[in-house]
Amino acid sequence: MYYPSQCIPTLVEIESLLDAQPRTAAPLRISILRNITVESIEPYIRYCSSIIGYRAEVMFGDYDQILQNAILPQPGLLTSETDFVFVFAPLPMLSPSLDSGFPGLCAEEVEAELERLEGYFQAVLRGVRSHTDAPVLWFGLESPAYASLGIADDQQEGQAVAVQSLNARLKSALGGVSAAYFVNTDRCMTRLGIGQYYDLRYWQIARAPYTPMALAELAQESFKFVRAKLGWTKKCLVLDCDNTLWGGILGEDGKDGIKIGTDYPGSAYLDFQKEILGLYQRGVLLALCSKNNEADVLEVLDNHPNMLLRRDHFAAWRINWRDKAANLREIALELNIGIESLVFADDSEFETNLVREFLPQIKTLQLPSESPAKYRWILAASGAFDTPALTQEDTKRSDFYHHERQRRQVLAEATDLNSYYRTLCMKIQVGRADNTSVSRIAQQTQKTNQFNLTTRRYSQADVLRMVEADDWEVFFLRAEDRFGDMGVVGSCICQYNGDDAVIDTMLLSCRALGRGIEVCFLEEVLHLLAERKVSKVLGQYIATKKNAQVAAFYQNNGFVECFGCSGEGRWFGRELSNLGKRRLLHFAVVDSPLGRLEQSTI
Repeated sequence: MYYPSQCIPTLVEIESLLDAQPRTAAPLRISILRNITVESIEPYIRYCSSIIGYRAEVMFGDYDQILQNAILPQPGLLTSETDFVFVFAPLPMLSPSLDSGFPGLCAEEVEAELERLEGYFQAVLRGVRSHTDAPVLWFGLESPAYASLGIADDQQEGQAVAVQSLNARLKSALGGVSAAYFVNTDRCMTRLGIGQYYDLRYWQIARAPYTPMALAELAQESFKFVRAKLGWTKKCLVLDCDNTLWGGILGEDGKDGIKIGTDYPGSAYLDFQKEILGLYQRGVLLALCSKNNEADVLEVLDNHPNMLLRRDHFAAWRINWRDKAANLREIALELNIGIESLVFADDSEFETNLVREFLPQIKTLQLPSESPAKYRWILAASGAFDTPALTQEDTKRSDFYHHERQRRQVLAEATDLNSYYRTLCMKIQVGRADNTSVSRIAQQTQKTNQFNLTTRRYSQADVLRMVEADDWEVFFLRAEDRFGDMGVVGSCICQYNGDDAVIDTMLLSCRALGRGIEVCFLEEVLHLLAERKVSKVLGQYIATKKNAQVAAFYQNNGFVECFGCSGEGRWFGRELSNLGKRRLLHFAVVDSPLGRLEQSTI
């Protein structure tokens, strides 16, 4: 059963939609290396780009010249302007001997071919990286639908095992290169079914193996990575209640009459809750937006014996009779995330249409109330919360927001803001990035949009390369208070240039905003740079649609705007000779390998 991540229109409809796209949309330059005919994927790539506000410019390398184009690319194919590189290299063209000739190979010959192809993968990636730092998406090798050894293939280490080993070697090669990712084509084929995935006639005519449905699915799968790298991963799933989390209408059927449990249709809603719980465990925030009586809904969450999701799973809720667009705005404000970070799931066509009309930046999932068994698949297929990697911070994120709710309760009882801050007993730790923090720092660069001065996106390999370089310095900021550890909430990446330093990246998680922590972080970084005998620090602000709140950050913290600097955006400088004492506000710097213990001055 196939549930597309989003319904792709027909090619005629796509062209019409693309014609209406603003000409001012930012370009997204995608270069495709291939050993097959795959040009027909272009309109689907352009459509997926338009969904996130970009205008795709797709360039194809020469047919069956992947290695040659990686080493000596045609003009414009692999440059500093390239945004993404796609690689299509299916097995029949990559290795005829492992494909149709497998029965004639001995074990030694199979191993030799696997080693040859591993070297080929590495050579292609080295060639690509010598021309561009753009993320690479390499489409993996599909498992054989009919293995060369027939049913005997499953009884021994046959062709299927060889293909699995080849994919493992490809993943290993990709893992050794910054910003290089494996796209699982087997999953695409499984979702569609082999009959709708391959076009056998066009394979014979033009070495074009994929049907239009397969090309659409492959484009959508690749854009899960593209969205993540561009910072478009969603953060919060907002759910309706009646006929969404459970079957029936709570106000009419009562707590004991709603359908949730082991028997259908209640089992379908229970399965949906299992999928939601899996997202929660991956670090996705959950919220409720329901037209209901709040006390009734909370009673179900607290006491219904078959509910898998409980009150503590939800970071926020708006359970009232107001319009849902207004409630969704409030949820985003309460969680301190952008409205575009929300996904809204509801069975009501009226409600989803209203949200699409007034808040088009929110992704909406229309759940078919007549088919609750499809809910779980629809949510999973959306790919809205996909990221290339998960960190420890992800698994704790909901705890962080639970602690934030406790902080808000204390704030409501405080007489003034400073006394509130003092009661929190806040502490920060600034450290140099190491193997335990690199993945989190990379993730922050990919996902943080609001308090992010330059919005540069880096992979884990990118950050690790900076950590190991002599002319780069990568700092992390960890915070905690009396309610708990907030984890790594800030990152700062600096590049040294003689006696000067340039702040390449300065960002802070949205959950840490609003308490002055960014000022203390900057002060700590500046003092650490001064200890390294840096005389002047330059900071850059590159405006985006989401980071207007930090436009004056450097000016508000002792920097002076500089003119005539090369590079985009605005530049600010600060001499470190008169740095003065740290401004710690209401914080203490503790247990830091870089900073000294200093108590709050307020």
